[in-house]
Amino acid sequence: MGEDKQSYYKNNRLKQLRAFCEVIKSGSITLAAQKLFLSQPSVTLQIQAMEREMGVTVFERRGPLLKLTPDGEALFALAKPLVDGIDSLQENFAANNGKLDSGELSICAGESTILYILPEAVRRFVIAYPRIQLKINNETGRDGLKMLRADEVDLVVGSMLDVPEDITYQPVVTFDPALIVPINHPLAKNTEVTLEEISRYGLILPPSHLSTWRMVKYVFQQHNLNFTVTLEAGGWEVIKKYVELGMGISIVTDICLTGSEKLIRLPLNQYFPQRGYGLVLRKGRFLTPQARRFIEIINEVYGLESQAP
Repeated sequence: MGEDKQSYYKNNRLKQLRAFCEVIKSGSITLAAQKLFLSQPSVTLQIQAMEREMGVTVFERRGPLLKLTPDGEALFALAKPLVDGIDSLQENFAANNGKLDSGELSICAGESTILYILPEAVRRFVIAYPRIQLKINNETGRDGLKMLRADEVDLVVGSMLDVPEDITYQPVVTFDPALIVPINHPLAKNTEVTLEEISRYGLILPPSHLSTWRMVKYVFQQHNLNFTVTLEAGGWEVIKKYVELGMGISIVTDICLTGSEKLIRLPLNQYFPQRGYGLVLRKGRFLTPQARRFIEIINEVYGLESQAP
């Protein structure tokens, strides 16, 4: 009888863990029940049974708000990859047998990454797997990480200066820093330029919450210099156009420079580090076969061995 009871609990454990993970992902028992096609009481009973059987409390219940306890956080870190793995078993089996012709892949990246880093990898992926639904979300910085942590995207591709503890970052490619100025600008005749010279002119930079602004601020502070931002503009293409029109100068990553622009490029390697772009993944997240294959392709594009976990 005891063995039958234990077997019963094990058979129901997956349902309980799936309900638990879906509540965390959805943010409420009501939404989780809708996603799982269950009644709200059923989801509640599954989580309560799991708590009772495992001898833990996973949520602090404060009215309608659910907050994970430390035990809940530890259990979620273990349960999420297991549930994802079981739910994706058929896709993984097909992928291991060379069949990857369905499913979805959702990527998050900023405009510069979408324009300059991803095109060749996306082209190869779409040609190889035309039946996989690919979605590219144009989000950067904190918004991209928020989507990754909420499992709304499979991975983020972009640049990171500071890597949070719950995130892994795999560099893929690096580019050099450069100053761009209009053709008729006083600095245009120089072959090299100093930070002091740059500080005399207004800069056009991406929005202040992005990493470029923070890097510029840090470097100028290290040299006890101030700088002036006359215009914030989103995207390197917009910034290049405004520099061409004589509205200011800018510090960019030469990923965006094709050589056809009507402006002058001056190297800044003596002041600024190279800028890396890479794969941003959430620790503990189960990678779908589609995501793994895309990671392999982007590494192939840039001559790297695959580092897909």
